[in-house]
Amino acid sequence: MTMSAPANGKAHRLMRRAALAAVCVAVTLVVLKAAVFWMTGSVAMLGTLMDSLLDGAASLLNLVAVRASLMPPDKEHRFGHGKAEALAGLGQAIFIFGSAGYLVYESVSRLIEPRPVASTDAGIAVVIVAILLTLALVAYQRRVVRETGSLAIEADSIHYRGDLFMNLSVIAALVLSGYFGLHRADAIFGLVIAGLIGWSAGKIVMNSLDQLMDREFTDEERRRIMHIAHSRKEVLSLHDLKTRRSGIYSFIQFHIELDGAMSLHDAHEITDAVEREVREAFPGSEVIIHQDPAGAEKLSKFQLS
Repeated sequence: MTMSAPANGKAHRLMRRAALAAVCVAVTLVVLKAAVFWMTGSVAMLGTLMDSLLDGAASLLNLVAVRASLMPPDKEHRFGHGKAEALAGLGQAIFIFGSAGYLVYESVSRLIEPRPVASTDAGIAVVIVAILLTLALVAYQRRVVRETGSLAIEADSIHYRGDLFMNLSVIAALVLSGYFGLHRADAIFGLVIAGLIGWSAGKIVMNSLDQLMDREFTDEERRRIMHIAHSRKEVLSLHDLKTRRSGIYSFIQFHIELDGAMSLHDAHEITDAVEREVREAFPGSEVIIHQDPAGAEKLSKFQLS
């Protein structure tokens, strides 16, 4: 059993840097948006400020979780600490759902009692800065996710991508309210932003639960594993394929049937070759293969019946 990339120093550094970058961007945006909300009083700006506050808290939680998930396996955690990422994802979702609920409350209040938005130009300028910073962060996060498959970084990236749409909505709300006097537009866009926040949180919850409940790989990925095993002519059959993910690592195990007259040395060589090919197809995977003599599976089932 061997662990392959991305379980290496480069992947760990990328994940730590991405988590730290998210915290830095969130803190910068909170300071800028708080200043502009104080000047404008815009509920849409309040919405994106609340989101940035929660982004900061979630990203800080993420930073801690990433560090924990990258700890090597130990005596009490033989499979490593990868599920810390999924737990962090659930923690992030709680923060995000809370911000969506508060924003709905504020937006409904503004629909009932509309208020004008002030200092529109300053608000638009800050939102443009927020969009540029968020674009840079999301681009970096997507690169890290491609190279590591990290759920925690992907969860962070999902709601920062949502922030891009939120910030565009804030610009629209500021323009419509500040320049055209459509004051309820601010509250309407606040509700739209709340919906986007809630959708992001739901997606994070589903991804996290999939890992915590050891959800199987997709059918396409499972077929790929079976194709790799069957590409060796000596492999007569494959059964009991089980797969799951934990953080950036994957765990794959299955039985292969070989000619019962084959020597142990030859069976070992064939199994090692299949393991290597599966690990190459699924970087960061731990592969466990059990060899059975051909027909043993059917015989055992017959004896049990």
